[in-house]
Amino acid sequence: MDVIVGERGQVTLPKPVRDALGLAKGSVLKVELDGGRIVLRKDASEALRKVRGKFRLADGLASTDAAMRELRGRAPLDGDDQGDRG
Repeated sequence: MDVIVGERGQVTLPKPVRDALGLAKGSVLKVELDGGRIVLRKDASEALRKVRGKFRLADGLASTDAAMRELRGRAPLDGDDQGDRG
């Protein structure tokens, strides 16, 4: 797909590209240079912001560290939820 660089350096992403990536007005893209190529990446933090705080830990889990240990099948660290130490 070809796009044209406008007068102020703007380009319009083709609709199939916007639709495939779920881009809408106000979406944030990361711009990177890779040699002679321009790489646009969808900002994943935008998606994370939308879901932050929408999920709750299961009863009996004191922290996300405890939840991760539970998911991985590891025993709690003597009631300490400060992360894995070994």
